[in-house]
Amino acid sequence: MDLRNIEDSLATWPPLARLGITRRAFLRFTTIAGSGLTLGAIIPASAAKKSGLTVLGIEGTPGDFSTPFVRIDPDNTVTVICKHVEAGQGVWTGLPAVVAEELDASWGQMRAESSPAKVPTYGNFAFGPKGNVQGTGGSTSMANSWDQLRHAGAYARAMLVQAAANRWKVPASEITVSDGVVSHKSGKKATFGELAAAAGKLSLPAEVKLKDPSQFKLIGSEKKLPRLDSHSKSTGTQQFAIDVMLPDMMTALVLRPPRFGAKVQSIDSAAAKAVPGVVDVVQIPRGVAVVARDTWAAKKGREALKVSWDESGAEKRGTDAIFKEYRQLSGGAEAVKVENRGDADATLKKAAKVIDVEFEFPYLAHAPMEPLTAVARLSADKCEVWAGCQFHTIDQANAAQASGLKPEQVVIYTLAAGGTFGRRANAESDYIVEAVSIAKATGGKYPVRLIWTREDDITGGRYRPATYHHVIAGLSQDGKLIALKQDVVNQSIMAGTPMAGMIKDGVDPTSVEGGTAEQYDVENAHVTWTQAKVGVPILWWRSVGHTHTAFVKEVLIDELAEAAGKDPVAYRLSLLEKHPRQAAVLKLAAEKAGWDKPFANGQAGPKGARRGRGIAVHESFNSVVAHAVEVTVNDGTIKVDRVVTAVDCGIAVTPDVVRAQMQSCIGYGLSAALYGKISLTDGRVDQTNFHQYRVLRINEMPPVIEIHILPSTNPPTGVGEPGTPPIAPAVANAVRAATGIKLHKLPFDLAAAKATKT
Repeated sequence: MDLRNIEDSLATWPPLARLGITRRAFLRFTTIAGSGLTLGAIIPASAAKKSGLTVLGIEGTPGDFSTPFVRIDPDNTVTVICKHVEAGQGVWTGLPAVVAEELDASWGQMRAESSPAKVPTYGNFAFGPKGNVQGTGGSTSMANSWDQLRHAGAYARAMLVQAAANRWKVPASEITVSDGVVSHKSGKKATFGELAAAAGKLSLPAEVKLKDPSQFKLIGSEKKLPRLDSHSKSTGTQQFAIDVMLPDMMTALVLRPPRFGAKVQSIDSAAAKAVPGVVDVVQIPRGVAVVARDTWAAKKGREALKVSWDESGAEKRGTDAIFKEYRQLSGGAEAVKVENRGDADATLKKAAKVIDVEFEFPYLAHAPMEPLTAVARLSADKCEVWAGCQFHTIDQANAAQASGLKPEQVVIYTLAAGGTFGRRANAESDYIVEAVSIAKATGGKYPVRLIWTREDDITGGRYRPATYHHVIAGLSQDGKLIALKQDVVNQSIMAGTPMAGMIKDGVDPTSVEGGTAEQYDVENAHVTWTQAKVGVPILWWRSVGHTHTAFVKEVLIDELAEAAGKDPVAYRLSLLEKHPRQAAVLKLAAEKAGWDKPFANGQAGPKGARRGRGIAVHESFNSVVAHAVEVTVNDGTIKVDRVVTAVDCGIAVTPDVVRAQMQSCIGYGLSAALYGKISLTDGRVDQTNFHQYRVLRINEMPPVIEIHILPSTNPPTGVGEPGTPPIAPAVANAVRAATGIKLHKLPFDLAAAKATKT
């Protein structure tokens, strides 16, 4: 998926078009000092005033030296203004590390805080060259901010040096900076805080020289940098949306329809209003809100509320019926061509061996630890929102539309988010709009804190699309993969949203990205996609389409290797001649896992337990990850004993964070592989909470996880998502090696798979 298309796709969307970013303003912003976006983004506030320029994004920001991205205060703290939400992925550590490196700051003086929702100042240029969309997603935070923040740090350093040179009346070339101290060989020293005021009055230097990677002291260092949010999170002082307390604030819960697509027909609110603490019951577009003085009263009021629903347009099918339709649609008249290389049909007819297999993937909930929460305060000319926003610009535009105000009248205070995995980044800004809609429906009499309970999150959320794959692969006499036919059926995440412009030639890239024909060398390939029409709300889920395409690709390749009598690693390498990064990562994972050493695949152990090992490699979000795993299968249960991971993510800015994200991806992916499933009966979601929607427990994590990062001097690429896609297929391959059972349906069910002829 080309994320750069997001900006173009949203260009004509009315709420976003109302943001009023003119060509003149854009050019003014991007050509300050003739240095393009990066320099325009780090002009000091005082220098901007001196030159008569307006620096977008600075509105009375405190500090003796202030830019949209760096602020130095008199107390010698350096604060990095982060345009990406901190949702546990570590951007409040990684992004400040980039600035600290070029600034030669001490890590102890670094701080992080969220930026305002304002474009193009804080636009994500991975979403488009104009920076008209601010958001966090697609594992782009570090990749997008890398060059921008390096320049921010380098320019701040140069101006501090010049301020010291002016004060001490010495050449700037004789001044050094180390660990936040500016020094001269004469013995004169000063802290950043002491020089900030003087530096803030200087004009921007004509240019700065960035460090050569060989000079990095913090970036890439194996010396762990304490995460800047660790203290607040471990002491309970980190503020999330649920912690916001405003004068006269009320709490709201929403009763949503039990079937997706249903609408309110009638409301009997008498019993709800009789609950002590309930102050209002109002209808909003997505249901009926009960507003109360506290969460308990809102919950009891919602339970007492009586609503009749018009289900004439609701989705009433169950999961089995949906997948039955998917199988019927596969490769049919509505199928759209994704890839057509060579002649797959003719080659399959001549193949020495043909493998025909079907794969099924269920709906999956995001289930972040912090369910959706937002606070809204509305007045006649201003709408304020407090939330862990992931799509700032879209949330701002949708909040404006819901409140009847202009986007520039909407102020978003971005707080830390307790996980998201894509859930907070939806085109409708559902939870933001709900909060604003309640505030509007109640006349703005009080601020409103909307809380989604865990049950709301599981039963009324947006899910990773249920997906069906039908694959036919042909081998030559010597075991080479010579032909591939693949049909994919699922709902489109982009269709019907402002991002529909990203659909090209009838294909939603989020449905097919990372497929077998894309990542392996196959001379004859025919791939199609069919858009299913189902009324279940869907959304990107951690690593989006790669979650199912990687599984199909890596399980298929492993089974082809077995059919060809080849080693799984060697077989993959024979298909990766045009993909050197994938080959290098695969080799590293195999080497560190001891793949060349004997392993008793399938050998029965104590009480009939069998062990197996498997491997998988996949590229997503410009990073490559391979997992080699060892499992024990006993009495129908799968225990993952060891995971050896190799990752190529360009420069690993903070290796400790990279490893943490790989571990997170492993845990998240194993949850989906072993347990994850949202099912429907007659259109109603069967699962309500974690007792039914199981996630991996801490005692179920692999006891041994080894993360190996390929050394690189290339710019950083994503790490928040790429570790998820290859873990499930690696486990499936290990289970097959241990038991001979082929797993083609998630979550894994060994008994069902064993009973199915494959």
